[in-house]
Amino acid sequence: MPAPAVTVSNVSKRFRIYKNRNQSLKGTFLQRSRGVHEDFWALRDIDFEIPEGATFGLLGHNGSGKSTLLKCIAKILAPDKGSITSRGRMAAMLEVGSGFHPELSGRENIYLNGAILGMPRKEIDAKFDDIVDFSGVGDFIDQPVKNYSSGMYVRLGFSVSIHIEPEILLVDEVLAVGDVEFQERCMAKFAEFREAGRTVVVVSHGLEQMRTFCDEAAWLDHGRLQGVGKAAEIIDRYSVVAHDAQKVETGGRRFGSGEARIERIELLDEAGEPARLVRVGDQVTIRMHYHADEPVKGAVFGTSIETRDGLFAWGIHGLDAGFVPQILPKGDGYVDVLIPRMMLRPNHYLLSASIQPPHLTTVIDALQKATSFEIITSPLMESGGVVALGAQFTQITPAMPMIEVPTRQAPPVEAD
Repeated sequence: MPAPAVTVSNVSKRFRIYKNRNQSLKGTFLQRSRGVHEDFWALRDIDFEIPEGATFGLLGHNGSGKSTLLKCIAKILAPDKGSITSRGRMAAMLEVGSGFHPELSGRENIYLNGAILGMPRKEIDAKFDDIVDFSGVGDFIDQPVKNYSSGMYVRLGFSVSIHIEPEILLVDEVLAVGDVEFQERCMAKFAEFREAGRTVVVVSHGLEQMRTFCDEAAWLDHGRLQGVGKAAEIIDRYSVVAHDAQKVETGGRRFGSGEARIERIELLDEAGEPARLVRVGDQVTIRMHYHADEPVKGAVFGTSIETRDGLFAWGIHGLDAGFVPQILPKGDGYVDVLIPRMMLRPNHYLLSASIQPPHLTTVIDALQKATSFEIITSPLMESGGVVALGAQFTQITPAMPMIEVPTRQAPPVEAD
């Protein structure tokens, strides 16, 4: 077995949080006391190995210690306990425009940043055009980078980092700033790194992105290691547990003329029980509870689903579905929308609902992003995209034997 690219051995990292810190020597003398502080342990006894040639993900909620650990691996921070060893040249892209001088041009910063990362000038000369092409900032390469957008900063900095051809590349959330085209170029570059036997360590909140390109992953929570192993398995475990922290209504935003109101929105499972965690392919019902202050003629109910980052995934309203009651009576009630198979792919989603008149030019009531839920993996998940279409391979010509592939197991879903 080859030696690991990175070995993290019982690492702990402490920060001091000051409650009353003296800002000057005079203050220290007058108050005759030292600053009062508490110890905050960002990492506690972290122990794992990152295989050589793997694309390795670090996941966890905000404040879990992911970025601190990545900075320790990059030797920007030193552990208070334990040790970290690595093999090979390392490049780190941890902050937007790290290593850039704002007054210098993009061209000058390529040479500056490349030198910081250990590239000889001749090597930078040879790779300069490739660096600029990959970053996509060619028209602005001679402009001061202080005039760049955050996305341009990221693209140029990341492009320099990967073109030093490190054995180990560390990336912290920077891909979230790049556009879709840039992210696709980065994914292709990661694939090249993997084929060349290089190691990539990445921190990201994009679980499906990590599922796609990570081989293995480690899950941190409040500075402690919760699990390490195959990326898909760790992400599934994390998704189930993280769901428990999101069992509250988002509150939502409301607008409309107000003759009737959507009081709340529920997602129900096949048994009619409230659900916040469902699998791809499960039957669900969206229940819209309403109250009408007065009778409403031809009320058109609608509901929609979008991702947390704003992607509209699905929607329906009664006019298209042939469901428009003649009179919505005064008082309380609810309307159900049955989805026989929830074929959206794993992600966090938000539910919205509305009531409109038949002409759809005004809004009686709209309650947006009022309920959250999560879809997790199942054998019907498929491999990528926004939806699962129930596709299957049916034929190959000429006929040939197939390798037996284990069926993907769905994680258990427990009732709230």
